[in-house]
Amino acid sequence: MNKLSRILALAVLSAATFAGLARAEDIKAGDLVISQAWSRATPGGAKVAGGYLTIENKGAAADKLVSVTADIAGKAEVHEMAMDNGVMKMRPLDKGLVIDPGKTVKLAPGGNHLMLQELKGPFKQGDKVPVTLEFEKAGKVRVLLDVQAVGAQAPGDGGQMMKKMHDHSGMKM
Repeated sequence: MNKLSRILALAVLSAATFAGLARAEDIKAGDLVISQAWSRATPGGAKVAGGYLTIENKGAAADKLVSVTADIAGKAEVHEMAMDNGVMKMRPLDKGLVIDPGKTVKLAPGGNHLMLQELKGPFKQGDKVPVTLEFEKAGKVRVLLDVQAVGAQAPGDGGQMMKKMHDHSGMKM
């Protein structure tokens, strides 16, 4: 095997290994696939944190996220953010969050999200925070939230998106 062939073989093996690791984070529960579960680091003394993830329904019937629990939080809820007369309001989704068949629901900053309240400790970048999602059909599913930087807007962002927004607005961080 010449040097180029060895390099190509190593590159293919590395890519396959990385792809396997990326897929390993996806959690399958019944017809649902849960991916990209994350949260942000919390400043000292913070009592609330958000949780974000993507839920894909690969089945033929709807399912519903009915509740969330987390040992690190005294209270955990599924929340929505919506505009009401020009004011952004946040409220619990008491009747749950429906994931229609063939659809993907993304819980993200500024939209639907997990609200973890009465935190018993801080979230530190690099931590994995366990939460349990309960679905009407798929049942209880344990998910680990990958804790990103304080200002992160997406998994792997490291807070760069927030920094860019502040840099463009002329504000200093």
